[in-house]
Amino acid sequence: MSCYNSQKEHGRYFHYNEVTGIVSLDPAFAKNQSIMWPVHQLYNTLVEVDSNLELKPSLSKHWTISEDRKTYLFYLRNDVFFHNDAAFPNGRGRKLTAYDVVYSFLRLRDPKTASPGAWIFNNKIDSQGFKALNDTVFQLKLLRPYQPILGILSMQYCSIVPREAIEKYGKDFRRHPVGTGPFQFVAWEEGQALILKRNPVYFERDSLGRRLPYLDGIKVSFNDSRATEFLLFRQGKLEFINDIDASFKDEVLTKQGKLRRNWEGKVILQTHPYLNVEYFGFLVDSSNALVKQSPTQYKKLRQAINYGFDRGKMILYLRNSIGIPANSGFVPAGLPSFDSSKVKGYHYNPELARKLLQEAHFGAGNPPPPIKLVSIPVYAEMADYVAKQMEEIGIRVEVEIVQKSFLLEMTSNSRALFFRGSWIADYPDAENYLSVFYSKNPAPPNYTRYRNPAFDDLFEKALAETNDTLRYQLYRSADQLVIDDAPVVPLWYDVVIRLVQPNVEGFKPNALNLLELRHVRIMN
Repeated sequence: MSCYNSQKEHGRYFHYNEVTGIVSLDPAFAKNQSIMWPVHQLYNTLVEVDSNLELKPSLSKHWTISEDRKTYLFYLRNDVFFHNDAAFPNGRGRKLTAYDVVYSFLRLRDPKTASPGAWIFNNKIDSQGFKALNDTVFQLKLLRPYQPILGILSMQYCSIVPREAIEKYGKDFRRHPVGTGPFQFVAWEEGQALILKRNPVYFERDSLGRRLPYLDGIKVSFNDSRATEFLLFRQGKLEFINDIDASFKDEVLTKQGKLRRNWEGKVILQTHPYLNVEYFGFLVDSSNALVKQSPTQYKKLRQAINYGFDRGKMILYLRNSIGIPANSGFVPAGLPSFDSSKVKGYHYNPELARKLLQEAHFGAGNPPPPIKLVSIPVYAEMADYVAKQMEEIGIRVEVEIVQKSFLLEMTSNSRALFFRGSWIADYPDAENYLSVFYSKNPAPPNYTRYRNPAFDDLFEKALAETNDTLRYQLYRSADQLVIDDAPVVPLWYDVVIRLVQPNVEGFKPNALNLLELRHVRIMN
């Protein structure tokens, strides 16, 4: 680590902490934020999402789409090189070609890779779907038109990797990454630190023609304590922290979500809509014995729960106004198709909740049996808040707190009747959220086991629709159907919140909460 310390004195390193640790630097395993952030620095994809959630070229300069919308041709840049690495002759990174794209996508789908992202091309790609027509033209063939395919290609799973490095390092590629990204791998001491340095031949330039990135490197620490992370940030040893832990949010933020006066001028508070919806879900598979015995089988009772608590007060008091009350659909604010005037959700209305309970044949003399809500420790307060408000309308909710891994196992195996969930977008299209309710999808993503032929029909029509305006209308109709059927209780649409040191420039938040460091500078 001594070489790093001397570099730090002379260079500009961006420091951040990863509380949860990092298990792999192989993009085929980029299934959560802790992995996606470093992968985004090390690799590139054919297309990427800009700060306005528009898709733009990255490794490809441009693309064409056939008239039948099934064949895409991507014309690649010819000035992109893999990082220097011992996997290549003389240790010199070679030029990226269309054959690398074919290799990377086939590897992602290969059962031997065992990637959690293998599903992204399922039932979408022709049997000869990936083909290099020459070094700089990659052909993608679909089984049928599928409008969100460009969004899929922007996912970190679709990062381009070199065959030589995979063959040289095998399973160890997870800790010896080789990509084309703005930063390249230096060292990773698991549980201690990850160090990346600037890629001196990175292909992107700024508007003045200067080569990106500006930083000399990145250092990631792995303190698993939020309190330690906060202390390091206060001491100026971290450039930013992502999200504000409940234990110190009241010290930093007012209830209105603004910086307290004693913090003003010392840090920068960044907030931005985040494509994440937090919700409670109901298992609604009527063939499941658990559902048959539960009052949650009744739609009107599920609707009563949706009307029975005040989302606005919950966000104000428990989250210091960080988040937008989910009074519309399951699809969150921040997406281009979102329109709260077109998708009508639930507002706090205890009288209507009681009326719906009576219509479900439950009332003062005949209360429904207790309903168990399974949540995780970090959401215990939210669950208790909802349970308390349910009491007032005549529904008894018993909160059970379990570890996240156990809850995932329960929801994947249809053993949780009423459960806490969240859905973060992989790419900026409402299809990503509505797929959670498509009956042909397993769990994940369809944890509620929702099945409605009318919804499936709208969803399938939307996927084939090439006109954005019409597609958004179909999305909204499908979202409204789900909300009316109430297999979920949307809680809030999330917001990215960051505390940033005042000397960090060009560091902008985005709706996917990707760590974007290409244009960042650290000033004196």
